[in-house]
Amino acid sequence: MGRVIEFTDVTLRDGHQSLLATRVRTEDLVPAAEKLDKAGFWSLEVWGGATFDVCLRYLKEDPWERLRKIREVTKNTKLEMLLRGQNVVGYRNYADDVVEAFVRKAADNGIDVFRIFDALNDVRNMEVAISVAKEEGKIVKGVLSYTISPVHTVDYFVNVARQLRDLGVDIISIKDQAGILSPKVAYELVKRLKEEIKLPVHLHAQTTAAMAEMTCLKAVEAGVDIIDTDVSTMSWLTAHPANETMVYVLKEFGYDIKIDVDIVHEVAEYFKEVRKKYKKYDTADKWPDSEVLIHQIPGGMMSNFINQLKENDALDKLDEVKKEVARVREDLGYPPLVTPTSQIVGTQALLNVLQGERYKIVTKETKDYVKGLYGRPPAPIKPDIIKKIIGDEQPIQVRPADLLEPELEKCEKEAREAGARNEEDVLSYCLFPQVAKEFFEWRDKFEKGEALPPEVEELTEEECVTTAPIEFYITIHGEQYHVQIAGVGSPVEGGKPYFIRIDGRLEETLVQPIREIEVGETVESIPSEGIIGGKRPKAVDMGDVSSPMPGKVVSLKVSPGDKVKKGDVLLVIEAMKMENEIHSPIDGTVGEIYVREGDQINPEECLIKIIPD
Repeated sequence: MGRVIEFTDVTLRDGHQSLLATRVRTEDLVPAAEKLDKAGFWSLEVWGGATFDVCLRYLKEDPWERLRKIREVTKNTKLEMLLRGQNVVGYRNYADDVVEAFVRKAADNGIDVFRIFDALNDVRNMEVAISVAKEEGKIVKGVLSYTISPVHTVDYFVNVARQLRDLGVDIISIKDQAGILSPKVAYELVKRLKEEIKLPVHLHAQTTAAMAEMTCLKAVEAGVDIIDTDVSTMSWLTAHPANETMVYVLKEFGYDIKIDVDIVHEVAEYFKEVRKKYKKYDTADKWPDSEVLIHQIPGGMMSNFINQLKENDALDKLDEVKKEVARVREDLGYPPLVTPTSQIVGTQALLNVLQGERYKIVTKETKDYVKGLYGRPPAPIKPDIIKKIIGDEQPIQVRPADLLEPELEKCEKEAREAGARNEEDVLSYCLFPQVAKEFFEWRDKFEKGEALPPEVEELTEEECVTTAPIEFYITIHGEQYHVQIAGVGSPVEGGKPYFIRIDGRLEETLVQPIREIEVGETVESIPSEGIIGGKRPKAVDMGDVSSPMPGKVVSLKVSPGDKVKKGDVLLVIEAMKMENEIHSPIDGTVGEIYVREGDQINPEECLIKIIPD
């Protein structure tokens, strides 16, 4: 037999992240993990990336519990995670003590292989995570975040790999998150890495441009040791090559492959059914995107753009946004478009287009990036852009985390007050304070029978206005009851389950409609006091504060009666995973505040009214 080629299965992390918006629940992943454990993979990538955030934010699951459940059923195969270096699994740099604690807890809970990257390929941002993972006796893949630009040559990547080798990584990993690594460049890069770095080489390539199978084949010919694949029914489009296909091709060329394809096929059949459950998130109706070779925008980022533009009634500007991404990326020194720099560049490009003026509004993250707080850009940022964004302030030159005070001790105190029960909860809170707090609160209520199950969809105000009242009083035989419609489950035979509160007590009832209310049809008799929250006024006056894009309020900085100056930060909203500061448009006094922390907001709504001096 020929040379052994190892495989990592990424279905259980990046596969569903790429195809199903990361929404697959743990209960659907564990049976697949148990079967894949017996198929002969070098590792299973099951954790990290966006899964941590999504578990807490949308699925109401504990990500640590997910890892433990998968570990329980995988006895033969190494478990792997994707770690964003100093960003951990979040969107900013965290203090060293948080990074250290997270890596140790991940190791304790079952991670054997840490695939560690930095969005800027700034090795300084990877040092601590690599060091701690090695102390824990774990395998470390040091990652090259691949992108195309005038500065990202094969020599550039070999130089980064040399720095990673000197830090003690076990494997050099090429991360092609946008599917833009060509077969030719892959061959050249892998050959150089094998000859000069002399470490095993791993390749992770997305199939966005329908090129990854060719890229994997040429990389194997050049000496690559491990490639990433998905089971076939969770592959292609913005995901990865199908395992069954790559096994067949490489075996035919004489390589030694240890994968049991019968087991892989069994899991593929299983995911056919699983995928149906997540149809509303599915990208199955999309096509390979050869234009990604030009705009380099990853699939998930493109979906965000489309949603944001729809919400702003500006979908016709998508082509303009794509072009602006390339311009912003050049302005900022050609950062690879991978979390968090993909969000920084993407959000700024979107704002530039929606505002009709470049850098009229600059996100906090863009300012921090230009200040050097995310790391060293691959190429110098344009001087006029530095001036426009941070004025005369000088970007830092030190390792960004050197400027951060230890935060774990303070964070633990806050986390415990917010409902954290253990060290894992504390780390969840450190990374995502608002999201974790909401999860802790939901968990407590759910355990008491006071909160909806996580798979139930809560009715929005708009849905209630177009269907039925959400809150009302009903009198039966002289007894008055306070009724709230809280949420709706998936349709079942005979009707649709609704969750209602009667005098505060949560009940489930099966509704069998005689006639479905048509889309756009309204119920004229809804009492105005029955609509929770009501409508916010439109921002029309000079002191009316609004957001340039839809988002969620994560922090309010002012109270009614506060004196503010033009430019003062009034609130912070989260949009496209980035926090955006909203500033006062004038000098004045804070009047009405129409939002609370946690509220979803839309453009043109008045969030805060500032009364002019």
